Amino acid sequence: MNAQVLEWNDLRFVLAVCRQGTLSGAARELGVNHSTVFRRIGAIEEKVAMRLFERLPTGYVMTEASEAMLKSAEIIEAEMFNLSRKLVGGDTRLSGALHVTAPDALAIEILLPHIVSFCRTYPGIELNLSVENSFLDLSLREADVAIRSTTTPPETAVGRRLCNLGATIYGASQYLDDHSGATLEEYAWLMPQKNQGWFSANQWLAQHHPEASVVFRSNTLLALFEAVKQGLGVAPLPFFLADPEVGLKRVLAPPKEFTSELWLLTHPDLRRTARVRAFVEFLREAIGHVQNRIEG
Repeated sequence: MNAQVLEWNDLRFVLAVCRQGTLSGAARELGVNHSTVFRRIGAIEEKVAMRLFERLPTGYVMTEASEAMLKSAEIIEAEMFNLSRKLVGGDTRLSGALHVTAPDALAIEILLPHIVSFCRTYPGIELNLSVENSFLDLSLREADVAIRSTTTPPETAVGRRLCNLGATIYGASQYLDDHSGATLEEYAWLMPQKNQGWFSANQWLAQHHPEASVVFRSNTLLALFEAVKQGLGVAPLPFFLADPEVGLKRVLAPPKEFTSELWLLTHPDLRRTARVRAFVEFLREAIGHVQNRIEG
């Protein structure tokens, strides 16, 4: 195989198919359509005069040739991400794009007014906010700054602990009145989906109330919040979201397992970037004004 004929864009397509195992999955990862991936893989195979994938009904399976390409391509990809971070990290301008990620309820209920204020203060910065309950990868430049609820921030990131993040079980006043005298296990429970880690709520319920009936799950706090307000049952919710709601009541004292921390994180290569530093300092000060609400 004449490796000189290969370009990085070729490797991107091979990487995506290796990782996803299907043309449609690779297309989603690359932001192109299915037919583009099909044509590019065919052209790359012609270029290297080797079959890179076995076409099976279940998807594309790597051959020995694509396995070799995968290892080299991942090394090149990592180096390109490193270079990108270092170049951005040396940027001293208060302008350019800034990618921020935060969980949904926190972003909408707490952060958005401060983000709006930041945008007005620094009009040269284009702030892109990804509202995500899953963790975007800072190492892969999926985000420049992450606001996360965690007690164990990743070792590959640097940042600040902003405050504690408290939560407990809430129910609508009418629901609790209608179920007066009921035990916790007799309530209808509204819970995060099992792959959602915040509050350790699922583990707590399984350990302390194994007979409880879960009638509704969601991957978003805002959906649980709305379902509780409508009287469907009780749910774990953060103080900052549920305490201001007049129609909701705390069902029990906050379990210690629910206490988390709010962190503001970035990749070490980006911490000296002017727009990253400006945002981190701006948000750190802003959170100080609402810390009591967050900590309950």
